[in-house]
Amino acid sequence: MSALAAPNEVVTRALLRQVNVPGLDRPAALITLDNGFDHTKPNSFGPGGLTSLDEAITAALAAEPAFIAVTGKPYIFCVGADITSLPQLENREQALEIGRLGHRVFARLKDSAVPTFAFVNGAAMGGGLELALHCHYRTLSAGAAALALPEVSLGLVPGWGGTQLLPNLIGIPAATQVILQNPLMQNKMLKPKQAAEMGIADVLLEPADFLERSLEWAAGVVRGEVTVTRPEVDKDMWAGVLYFARQTLDQRLHGAVPAAYKALDLLETAKDGDFAAGTAAEDEALADLVFSEELRSGLYAFDLVQRRAKRPAGAPDKGLARPVTKVGIVGAGLMASQLALLFARRLQVPVVLTDLDQARVDKGVGYVHAQIEKAVSKGRMDKGTAAKLYGLVSGSVDKSVFADADFVIEAVFEDLGVKKQVWAELEKIVTPEAVLATNTSSLSITEMAADLEHPERVVGFHFFNPVAVLPLLEIVRGERTDDATLATAFAVGKQLKKSSVLVKDAPAFVVNRLLTRFLGTVFAAVDQGTPLDVANSALDPLGLPMRPLALLQLVGPAVAYHVGGTLHAAFPERFGVSENLKRIADSGQAIVVDDQVNEDVAKLLVVGDQPLTAEQVRQNALDALAQEIRLMLDEGVVAEAQDIDLCMILGAGWPFHLGGVTPYLDRTGTAERVTGRRFLPRGVASLRS
Repeated sequence: MSALAAPNEVVTRALLRQVNVPGLDRPAALITLDNGFDHTKPNSFGPGGLTSLDEAITAALAAEPAFIAVTGKPYIFCVGADITSLPQLENREQALEIGRLGHRVFARLKDSAVPTFAFVNGAAMGGGLELALHCHYRTLSAGAAALALPEVSLGLVPGWGGTQLLPNLIGIPAATQVILQNPLMQNKMLKPKQAAEMGIADVLLEPADFLERSLEWAAGVVRGEVTVTRPEVDKDMWAGVLYFARQTLDQRLHGAVPAAYKALDLLETAKDGDFAAGTAAEDEALADLVFSEELRSGLYAFDLVQRRAKRPAGAPDKGLARPVTKVGIVGAGLMASQLALLFARRLQVPVVLTDLDQARVDKGVGYVHAQIEKAVSKGRMDKGTAAKLYGLVSGSVDKSVFADADFVIEAVFEDLGVKKQVWAELEKIVTPEAVLATNTSSLSITEMAADLEHPERVVGFHFFNPVAVLPLLEIVRGERTDDATLATAFAVGKQLKKSSVLVKDAPAFVVNRLLTRFLGTVFAAVDQGTPLDVANSALDPLGLPMRPLALLQLVGPAVAYHVGGTLHAAFPERFGVSENLKRIADSGQAIVVDDQVNEDVAKLLVVGDQPLTAEQVRQNALDALAQEIRLMLDEGVVAEAQDIDLCMILGAGWPFHLGGVTPYLDRTGTAERVTGRRFLPRGVASLRS
């Protein structure tokens, strides 16, 4: 065990107690996982935690219990391996040893002659869920926050039996979804009801008396009064599902995520049901991946999302924040309506929209009501909550309804003159302390507030579309924005459950500036004569979530042209204006259809006779990103390169396996070649040497 010592491990203890259960002639053994902290620091397994569990199982078996059950501390079952210790491993043998230790301890529950149960009372991820899968039976709390096998998103594979047990429990299609598809879709989690329907749990129980009901249910199983039936797994479809999954990976990732392909190989091994061979293959895969650049980038990205995002760099003292008891939204279009629903759901305060005429107002409020009804019909919201939200959201054509609003956000046409006119009108209506927030994607906050009597209470509050899905919120400080306004903006962002990043008032801020430079470079190659399909596939080796032209289509050619114009005015030497992009915007045609370039759009273009190769397009795009990021850091747009990466991960879906943007630019040597130095020290998001 000394080779596996993890000096910084927060050890999750396995606490054993004997429980008398009615109807059984001897006590049950209940093992509770608890690291001694509350739910904000979840249980995890390092060498110390695994050893504690091993000892608890030994003691439990010695007492000859009616059954053994494993559960977690309040709200948390276990979120898996202690991944913070992985970078401390010095050689491949240590990686193999940690894999084998987990397999050996968990297998004791699987191979036990005494019935074993997992009482999954809260969040269960990675090795925590794998522990539950080793038990003979599983109860699940309907209040559990999330269940997942997220390892592939980090550059790992489920390494403690998940790839072998899950497909043989719920079938290969569902297992592929949990192990591959969900991690690669912004690390999507399973809700308890969905997990139970898949067959991951044998019974779903209410959280209020979960432990008592679990003990009763387990006793029923032991007495033979409760029969657990599980559908037979169809092995005939195994090869076909994995073939389709591999094709999908090739189309989306183009070989860029080694962990995803290793997970596919392990799922293929699971078909034969040789558990020992399968877990040995997991050990080997884990050892290979632990010393990969992709894993180090994935761990870096995970740390950004889990830690840095919760403590925004540069945010003022939260004690300066003012209470928000009413929200006003200027505009009632799609973005404004999405914002209204979000503010009402999260803040639980009155939200009022305004627009130029009653028809637009009614349409905006109608959208909110329709979304509430949809949530109720799908079981995502109860009728009581829906009724409350109906009452909170209203609309008016009279801006005087903002007189008692503490926080007013505008979501009107992206034109500086229009926005300045809106604020000039509103300043005469709202109180001097009311925060005025703008959802502008590229315009200057300072200029927008310049003519106001109280410019200090204007702040940028830039959401990303779709508002309900993308977690990033760029909070932009104008030159005269005061700390109280900024603190209120961060407090509201936290209530909205967004990850906020403080950004300096600079053209297009972070995400839109980088995406515009990136897409502009790719489209400049098209203007030179590079075929659309070559430009579109040039970035495939990075494994980005979308190809450039599909991303351009999602943003909207007209919006991209407009933002590009704003940046061209600010930095004409680096941001061009493509008339071809305007032609596409004016045509209203889709650039890509089913991931294929629309040949009708190609006919609209006026191009040069100097086409680039895919490799040249890719390198030009990466060089442009490196240059722009260095300039943004020199300008102080954000505090550090970590904030650039956090913005790109949460606002643009940049993959975890790249660590955002800067680790990849460092890893490929692009950063040093273009800017003269790395963005991050060695070992931060990469191997030490």
